[in-house]
Amino acid sequence: MSGHGHGHGCGCEGEHEPAERGLEYGLYQKIDLEKLQCLNESRDGDGKLVFKPWDQRNDRNKFVDSDADEELLFNIPFTGSVKLKGIIISGENDSSHPAEIRLYKNIPQMSFDDTGREPEQAFRLNRDPAAELEYPTKIARFSNVQHLSIHISKNFGAESTRVYYIGLRGEYSEAHRHEVTICNYEATANPADHKVESIIPQTNFIS
Repeated sequence: MSGHGHGHGCGCEGEHEPAERGLEYGLYQKIDLEKLQCLNESRDGDGKLVFKPWDQRNDRNKFVDSDADEELLFNIPFTGSVKLKGIIISGENDSSHPAEIRLYKNIPQMSFDDTGREPEQAFRLNRDPAAELEYPTKIARFSNVQHLSIHISKNFGAESTRVYYIGLRGEYSEAHRHEVTICNYEATANPADHKVESIIPQTNFIS
């Protein structure tokens, strides 16, 4: 009896865990890909290819290589506000795999000149060709992210860096709805309640 229960439990975990992780790593859908930049990519547009669905994380046909040296800088604008909880970075199982990343938030159009500043968080990476290792972020620092910059500052010794997959885990909220709601509320409340009554007597006195 207990043996059956144990086996059933393992089966459930095996079935559900990948699907749940796929949902958790759905933030790629909230990236404004048209505005995403990858600096020092060897071929224009390849940086966008590594932000892909969880079930395609091991697809070796889509990748980005660095060009002049081993560094890459991704500027990632979101379509709303993100609370970033974790990141996965996967490359080749050799010295071209990223070895260190530095994360910055809300610095649009960041350049390599800006990478001298203190990052919100930095990670030393292990080689992870199967995209299995998650690096947890300090959530308090990444709770209101409209723009994320990922600086790959070094690899494991190769002249160029190759990345197959960058996975972002977290929560997403619409950025603009609240602002619109507040504006509409104020616009309808103020003129009726205050402005008509208060402005007219003042202009009478002035004239």
